[in-house]
Amino acid sequence: MKKLFTTLSNIWKIEDLRVRILNTLLFLLIYRVGSFIVLPGVSATALDNQQAREGILGLLNMFAGGSFARASIFALGVMPYISASIVVQLLGIAVPYFQKMQKEGESGRKKLTQLTRYLTVGITLLQAIGYVRTQITPDARLLAEPLFTISSMVILTAGTLFVMWLGEKITDKGIGNGISLIIMVGIIAQLPAAFITEFDSRINGLGGIIPFIVEIAALFFVVVFTILVVQGVRRIPVQYAKKIVGNKQYGGVRQYIPLKVNAAGVMPIIFAQALMFIPTTLGQFFPAAQGPVLASLSNYTSVAYNLTFALLIIAFTFFYTAITVNPVQMSDDMKKNGGFIPGIKPGLATGNYIDSVISKITLPGSIFLAAIAVLPSVAIVLGVNSNFAHFYGGTSLLILVGVVLDTLQQIESHLLMRHYDGLMKTGRLKGRTPVAADTGASGSVI
Repeated sequence: MKKLFTTLSNIWKIEDLRVRILNTLLFLLIYRVGSFIVLPGVSATALDNQQAREGILGLLNMFAGGSFARASIFALGVMPYISASIVVQLLGIAVPYFQKMQKEGESGRKKLTQLTRYLTVGITLLQAIGYVRTQITPDARLLAEPLFTISSMVILTAGTLFVMWLGEKITDKGIGNGISLIIMVGIIAQLPAAFITEFDSRINGLGGIIPFIVEIAALFFVVVFTILVVQGVRRIPVQYAKKIVGNKQYGGVRQYIPLKVNAAGVMPIIFAQALMFIPTTLGQFFPAAQGPVLASLSNYTSVAYNLTFALLIIAFTFFYTAITVNPVQMSDDMKKNGGFIPGIKPGLATGNYIDSVISKITLPGSIFLAAIAVLPSVAIVLGVNSNFAHFYGGTSLLILVGVVLDTLQQIESHLLMRHYDGLMKTGRLKGRTPVAADTGASGSVI
């Protein structure tokens, strides 16, 4: 406990870090205040938000910090920006023109950022139309059409752009990871209400206090398990040749390429969830085609849904890892810098070896990721409240763990840079984006 207070005191002593933390808290406070401002022309009392709190809409509502169900000016949150970023990232993998921009350095990055912003505007406008039509009932509208729809589209788009701007300011003026921190705060904001609801339901007849304590203990072990998956790294030793320049010797040291067990991050779950929306959408547009198979795949607690979901996650984990981690480029970069893996020939053999290691660690990583993703459904089947069950796994838990680890890593780097003790006595905090030493290889983005 004494070390904790000493560490907090050291954090407060560093002026730059103190200002960044205060800036981050201020920007997050602005976001949370805005999430309670209801769209003009909407009656909050007449708004039926029960549908927005259940199923997949409940997950979107969690990411938006409850704004989605409240018809807030920030109802769409940063999800359109995330969607645009994913599209641009995939274009950078598949389209040569975007690949060229990625290799242009700072100027190329600015072009891609600008393109992402333009794409965000387009996606937000489309999602705003769908949101107004499906989530705001006619009796909750105080303005006549088409004024209500047009004004809501403009305000929702401006709200998303403002949240995106807040995220960029947190990255520049705060402690980094602005967009991720905004999503994390939105998720955490739902935890107290879900916790209280689950506690009340248990106390008032659904098993008593003992099942609730078991649930909390299970949640603790799930979080620990998730941290192990997120932090898991397979290190490949790299030896660098000695170089003598004048009277000085350079190189000759051993470093490591850190290959993440879960190099794909949360992207496989996002892609798999997008495909799992299809049966539900087909059932809504074509009720006559609603058969037992389609109904089973539309029920997120069914065995068929979760088995299909898990298999898609495993497949997408291999796919996303294959397109984001390039063993050939890592091998070429090592060869240019005079590095080699002991016992492996430089060049093609090194690339094949790295590819083999990635394949071996991706399989258990994908299975662990699939297990984490289906845990909320298992918790619901076992009687846990659906809002509280979201915290047992899936995208929300992975985002929480990843962002917290990244933030702690940022704070620890500031402490160590100024010769203070880090946040941990032993071990080292690792973020979600591994960078191979002197190879230029990087891992997942989100």
